[in-house]
Amino acid sequence: MSNAAHDVTNSNRSQPKAAEETEVYAVHGADPEVLAYGMAKYSRSSLSLRQSLAELNQEKTEKFLNTFYFQYGHRSIADLAHLAFAIERLSILAATIVVDDPRWDGQERSTRYQDFQKSGYYLPDFGSDARARELYRETIDFLFAEYRRFSQEMFRYLRDRTPRPEEMKPESYDRTLKARAFDLSRYLLPLATNTSLGQIVSARTLENQVSRLLSDPYPEVRRIGELLKKAARQAAYNVNQAAAEPLVAEIQQRSTDLGERLQNLLLREVHAAPTLMKYAEPNAYAQESRGELGAAAAELLYSLPLDPAPLVDLLEDEPLEIELATTLLYQHTHHSYRQIRGVVEGMTGAQRAEIVDLGLRHRRRHDEVARPFYSGQNFRFDILMDIGGFRDMHRHRRCVQILQDYTTLHGFERPREIDDAQLGSGYDAAMRRARDTAAQLAARPAAAANEQSPYVVPLAYRKRALFKMDFAETVYISELRTGAAGHFSYRNVAYAMYEAVAKRYPGLARYFRVTDVREPVDLLKR
Repeated sequence: MSNAAHDVTNSNRSQPKAAEETEVYAVHGADPEVLAYGMAKYSRSSLSLRQSLAELNQEKTEKFLNTFYFQYGHRSIADLAHLAFAIERLSILAATIVVDDPRWDGQERSTRYQDFQKSGYYLPDFGSDARARELYRETIDFLFAEYRRFSQEMFRYLRDRTPRPEEMKPESYDRTLKARAFDLSRYLLPLATNTSLGQIVSARTLENQVSRLLSDPYPEVRRIGELLKKAARQAAYNVNQAAAEPLVAEIQQRSTDLGERLQNLLLREVHAAPTLMKYAEPNAYAQESRGELGAAAAELLYSLPLDPAPLVDLLEDEPLEIELATTLLYQHTHHSYRQIRGVVEGMTGAQRAEIVDLGLRHRRRHDEVARPFYSGQNFRFDILMDIGGFRDMHRHRRCVQILQDYTTLHGFERPREIDDAQLGSGYDAAMRRARDTAAQLAARPAAAANEQSPYVVPLAYRKRALFKMDFAETVYISELRTGAAGHFSYRNVAYAMYEAVAKRYPGLARYFRVTDVREPVDLLKR
């Protein structure tokens, strides 16, 4: 071959292949695990997704996942499988724990737009203690009766003071005022109230969620973890089955072979994540850390009385080791962050290091670092608000939330409209009855007492939560949650967040597009 020919040949070989046009297409019908496997193959194969899915089956998928997911720890593969679940008839208490994940996506029944009169409630296992069971049921039934009464009374009160505009249809008028009435009466709903939620999460989030739920102190929550794991591995609900069955039957009458092929295609069982959920088990790291940190918090803070606290407390910066130790203790007590930090600051460096070590010493090879270690955010708000409003704030996932347990120690909120409607005395009596029942249930010698008493706590009682975030999320929450259409509870919290930032950083205040919560609100523009 001549040199010239040799040069031409090399030149041709070095030329890149002409690029084809970019192609974008949606995919439907593949099992979640199979689809995750097909996408994972992009890093190991030149096949298109269409080609990968055409050659895959569940057996190949399981073999691949067992190798690359469980043996090599490539957990990002599970991020590619997204799964939809319905979780129905669980308590509000359990629901707040189920959704407590920064990567969770879903929706729960709204206390504004749905009447919870007929939802029913969760009944814990009281064993042979019939008196405790009776006290529990009597209190919950009473709170539901008060919820029904207050819903009707507050609707009448709001209707009497809010004339219907001529251009507004009566049904729209009634629906709007009922929503506002539910905003007020929801404070009487106990945490035992049944709700429902739907979620769409990745298989990795689901695995972490199931492990977390299986490790929870509440039996109801552990049971939900078991049911989620089972639902991921067994046959899923097929929305096409009812429509496809008559068609398959008709075709089978004409051609058995063709009918069977169609049935295998349309009516086959789909299992959401049978392989990826195989090893979702209780998290020993979480369980062991919770026990030791709870004991440390009790020892350090037991004799410290609860100090009065503002609605929102914007905390100052401190050394990272102090923030870590304080945050680790925070969720195991009912004291404010500021009070706990005072105790931590008085410790020696070795004592603080011991607290931090309690949060890490039980971590195993595949355990993610516990949430309290997501530290270093500049905007940290210690918030003390009613449980009902907290459920709305809890939806903000782009921040770190450290939550304390439910309690009656911080008192309850009473909306101004309750007093205006001359219902304050009945409202207070209901709150006192729920508080007294919770105390009686918690004082029982049974080991499960503290797993039962929180269920009777109404949404009016206050709960403490630590929210850590960056500036962008502070702006987002303040702007969104101060909107006139929002619930007055979280509107006040969001505005207090804005005011706290504006006071500390006056130059940044002009970047917040908040709604002043002190301005009157038109109840019909919601």
